[in-house]
Amino acid sequence: MQHILSQSTHCIAVFLLCIIYTLFGPVFIQEPDDTIFALDSDEKKVTMNCEARGNPQPTYRWTVNGTELDLSTGFRYSLTDGSLVITDPREETDSGRYQCQASNSLGSVLSREALLQFAYLGNFSNRTRGAVSVREGQGVVLMCSPPPHSPEITYSWVFNEFPSFVAEDSRRFVSQETGNLYISKVQPSDVGSYICLVKNMATGSRALSPPTPLTLRTDGIMGEYEPKIEVHFPQTVMAAKGLTVRLECFALGNPVPTITWRKLNGNIPKKARLRKSQAVLEIPNIQLDDSGSYECKAENYRGGNAFRGQLQVYTYPQWTSVINDTRLDSGEELQWECKATGRPRPLYRWLRNGTPLFPQSRVEMVNGELIIRAVRPTDSGMYQCVAENKYGAIYSSAELRILASAPTFQSSVVRLVATLGKDVSLECKPRASPKPTITWRKGDRTLLLRNNSLRIVNATRADEGTYVCRAENQFGVTEMTTVLMVKEAMRVELSPARVEVTVGESVVLSCKAIHDPSLDVVFLWMHNRQPLSFHQGGGHFEYIQTQSSNADLMIRNILLKHAGRYGCRAQTSGDTVFAEAELLVRGPPGPPGIVIVEEITDTTATLSWSRGMDNHSPISSYNLQARSPFSLGWQTVRTDPERVIGDMESAVAVDLNPWVEYEFRVVAINAIGTGDPSAPSRVVRTKEAGMTPPGPETPLGRSQLHMFLLVVLQK
Repeated sequence: MQHILSQSTHCIAVFLLCIIYTLFGPVFIQEPDDTIFALDSDEKKVTMNCEARGNPQPTYRWTVNGTELDLSTGFRYSLTDGSLVITDPREETDSGRYQCQASNSLGSVLSREALLQFAYLGNFSNRTRGAVSVREGQGVVLMCSPPPHSPEITYSWVFNEFPSFVAEDSRRFVSQETGNLYISKVQPSDVGSYICLVKNMATGSRALSPPTPLTLRTDGIMGEYEPKIEVHFPQTVMAAKGLTVRLECFALGNPVPTITWRKLNGNIPKKARLRKSQAVLEIPNIQLDDSGSYECKAENYRGGNAFRGQLQVYTYPQWTSVINDTRLDSGEELQWECKATGRPRPLYRWLRNGTPLFPQSRVEMVNGELIIRAVRPTDSGMYQCVAENKYGAIYSSAELRILASAPTFQSSVVRLVATLGKDVSLECKPRASPKPTITWRKGDRTLLLRNNSLRIVNATRADEGTYVCRAENQFGVTEMTTVLMVKEAMRVELSPARVEVTVGESVVLSCKAIHDPSLDVVFLWMHNRQPLSFHQGGGHFEYIQTQSSNADLMIRNILLKHAGRYGCRAQTSGDTVFAEAELLVRGPPGPPGIVIVEEITDTTATLSWSRGMDNHSPISSYNLQARSPFSLGWQTVRTDPERVIGDMESAVAVDLNPWVEYEFRVVAINAIGTGDPSAPSRVVRTKEAGMTPPGPETPLGRSQLHMFLLVVLQK
């Protein structure tokens, strides 16, 4: 009864461990993104996405601007799985930074923060705008005064009536920073009505300002004056790496000023573009080395004016090293490190289950490194390293699991067979945390061990018996029994050890195992150390087992590729023995090597080649063959010497026809048969020797003679 209870307890422990090892903390599949919601949208709700996997299934909470959302207070907030749905969103209450928290019984993680903005474009004031009156030649600025809006808008100006837009040139400029229209030197053609048109980039909606009349004064013409810069970029421009930067610079003056740009500490990037008006320097895909001091200069012959500003490129944090899930035994030390790049350089902070982690007696945090000494089960949970600078934050998440369990074995009794005279190791590998203390005993004797394994050198019959492994830690103790039997070594006889056959014949290899009769033996046949597949051998191989200790391999209708070494591996529960035999296969020769035409005359070709495989039967002779446009396929040619014997690697093809293109190949012959031909030589043409037609006894034959005469008649 006690044995049954012990077995039941063991099964329950293993089952519980399996469940524990399939549990895992939340891992985000989808995190919320920055969102712009158009107030005039037909869709009356906005969704902030959040989804995590975990076991148990995670639950979700949301915060906005650091304050937890109470989803029970009204109908406007609801969850779809983990995503937050805001119905009838309102700018005054719903704008801000949103963060999702996913939790289960193993811990909590925070998503990145996502900004929710509202897009809208108000209307211009209906108040009539007064006329702007200037002298001819004077500069002027027409104010746009845009309506309330979010986010960015673009500006353009309509002249007199839609769709006649003001075209920018060296004299006129529309600033996308202020929205104002700048005319450096007014001309009579500029007199008229001006309307500012704004467009919301997010919604596409537009709005038109009331007209602003521009008139000319009648008290004279404005004299010439030096440039005055009215539009310029900020003294410090901050730009994110990879974006496009636009630097504006425009001046009033008479004559119309010329705008030029330069970079004080280097050259302006080659990728930079200038607008037609020269008033905008545009740098796409900005990089760190584009930083520096930029200067715009406005000049006419009356003088000049310059402005300088600093362009600084920043980068969001990016991971170069992250943390990973970790399992530790109770009492061990945790060392995690995360590293990120960014400009400015990121700072680091740590979260545990979504709340800040602070230094303590066991906890140390320095420059992205977290150390927890002598970990405890209460340290288990979800941890996050946060790298952040003033432009953004990134999160790396990992689960820390502190293992604490009593020792358990997969099996309480193991039976092991050793071979007489050989070494054997008795393994003791319980599952436990922390690592248990291992002791071995046989009867009343306690045995020494190495790495928890008991090693017996040169096993004898006296080593047979029952061995007990005991595993113990602070959570419990358990034992495993190994029953060791020592058997005679097995021998394998494979015959014949070496055999020669001819292609098409059959052979039987016999494998016999001499072993302890109490043990079952299993055979495996191999060809060149690779297991034989009897189902894919094309019917050439058959496995025959006449007795439990004998296994034969029959090879039928042998091919050249079947040559090699055949191995028989016999295996019992206590021993494995391997023996090999060599099979030589005689067959027709392989193809000779590449044929080279070394010399060509009007009727001869000197050929050379390299020997191919003789396939265990010496090459007796070679047959030289040729092909031309006048031959019916490949034909044997006469040679010098007349018989090309097997140890030769060159010969002369004779009785060829002049001024004919030939290819040559060589075929090897041995006692088994004729082999495959070599690859054809390159095409060569015999020398010209008049138009003497080939005779009927030449290699071309009578039919080729007829074809040759036809060619002559055509010429």
